[in-house]
Amino acid sequence: MRALVLRHDHASQPGLVGDRLIERGYDLTTLTVVPEDRFHSPDVTFAFPSAVEWDLIVSLGAPWSVYNEETIGTWIPGELALLRDARDLGVPVLGICFGAQALATALGGSVEPAPFPELGWTDVQSDIPDLVSSGPWFQWHYDRCVLPPGAVEIARNAAGLQAFVAGRSLGVQFHPEITAPVLRAWLDLDGATLCARLGINPDELVARTLAERPQDLTRTAELVDAFLDRIALPVG
Repeated sequence: MRALVLRHDHASQPGLVGDRLIERGYDLTTLTVVPEDRFHSPDVTFAFPSAVEWDLIVSLGAPWSVYNEETIGTWIPGELALLRDARDLGVPVLGICFGAQALATALGGSVEPAPFPELGWTDVQSDIPDLVSSGPWFQWHYDRCVLPPGAVEIARNAAGLQAFVAGRSLGVQFHPEITAPVLRAWLDLDGATLCARLGINPDELVARTLAERPQDLTRTAELVDAFLDRIALPVG
């Protein structure tokens, strides 16, 4: 089984989600949209592959906004087209943070600034806890999804929509893939500045992420398994 992982920036990784997909028999191909030397000028040209080539697509997070066409307008239309094609072809998509926002936008919803940024470990209120548990889940975002037509909201918190199901696809606003090395990479870029602005201690954030790892391994494996076994299954 072939899974395409869209890595929008060089510091992000499929992490725990990728590990579980491999355990479930998927062969992962990871494509990086914005290379490291273009991180601060991400208006690159990128050719997305056809959705028909894959059995599953995972779209990861990004430090940019889906609606910021001045910044990523050179490539975000191509990703939205890919996600729409995936829907039309019945290829399941797992959208994570920015990936969930891109999925929502591609399917007719939208993205808007959240009432406040979320950075750190938070709980969510889930309607289907054996699909998306209440957490805690790691958050790193300042936008939120507006639900696409026909999609079903299944989790939320004070910041807004946290998970939705659209056909065979699942979007989650949080980061089930997070690992301490990935978090450190984000902090080494612009993350430490954001933490300082929000009054968050980066060392405490890393320490909490390390402490959560045993439980997070279980939570993420359960999420991926439930997605594959209940949402991504072919209709009929």
